[in-house]
Amino acid sequence: MDIISAIQQAVAAALQSLYQAESKPEAIQVSTTASDFSGDYTIVVFPFVRFAKKAPDVVAAEIGAFVQQQVPEVHGFNVIKGFLNLELDAAYWQQFLASVLADPNFGRQPRNGHKVLVEYSSPNTNKPLHLGHVRNCLLGWSSAAILDAAGSDVVKVQIVNDRGVAICKSMLAWKLFGAGKTPENSGEKGDHLVGDFYVLFENATKEEYAAWQTKPEAKALFEAQHKPEQDEKAFFKDYKNKWFNEYSELGASVREMLLKWEDNDPETRQLWKQMNDWVYAGFEQTYADLGVDFDKLYYESDTYLLRKRHR
Repeated sequence: MDIISAIQQAVAAALQSLYQAESKPEAIQVSTTASDFSGDYTIVVFPFVRFAKKAPDVVAAEIGAFVQQQVPEVHGFNVIKGFLNLELDAAYWQQFLASVLADPNFGRQPRNGHKVLVEYSSPNTNKPLHLGHVRNCLLGWSSAAILDAAGSDVVKVQIVNDRGVAICKSMLAWKLFGAGKTPENSGEKGDHLVGDFYVLFENATKEEYAAWQTKPEAKALFEAQHKPEQDEKAFFKDYKNKWFNEYSELGASVREMLLKWEDNDPETRQLWKQMNDWVYAGFEQTYADLGVDFDKLYYESDTYLLRKRHR
């Protein structure tokens, strides 16, 4: 017998014993206690007042004492006006949780024929997973598990952004500064290693930009193009992206590398595959630590090539 049925039968017995009143157990309403009150289950005793001919709080106290004697799982109660709040013993909840854990099908619903796609994580391959990805992974995986338990056929996917300027920045930094460094010879997790080179590229770019700002051509640009309210610092802060695209040697090298990738240059593609493999190995370690997985992986590089073929 479940706990609610046991409480209903005990309340019906209390009405008969205390007030000589008949009530079907299934007609007695038992609800979950509101979160701002102490207790697990609540019974509204106002319907019983006409039998007892007593104040609601007195009726609640009498029924509460009777139920506590009859149902071993009830270890206490409290009365708030006409509401009887029953408190269950901790041992009951421990036993309940143990039974839930022992039943792999607890709470699962029959299959409903609905197919649901849940996409999560979906990182870039130029840096490691961060706290935002962890949150995204746990929310996505949990949503998929809940939908599966509710009867849906769930497909868990991620879309990996594995190409583009950001990825080429890490690749170029490794070529320029890597000196053959790998996860194996450095002992560093692959995605962290690649992320370090992305940061190294950004730092090198900052140094290049700072040096360029001292050149006559930069001074001339400032004089010709700055707004009246802008000083040099504000102007060059706004000018950074245009500088990277038009003047930066590192920027030009990144664009050249991206074009080589798009042209399927063997050396570029080999470096791209090697560094992405390092990142994927690091990602897999993180996913294993989190306990999340995927049914299908999609890659932005495949989408790009598909789009290119259909132009």
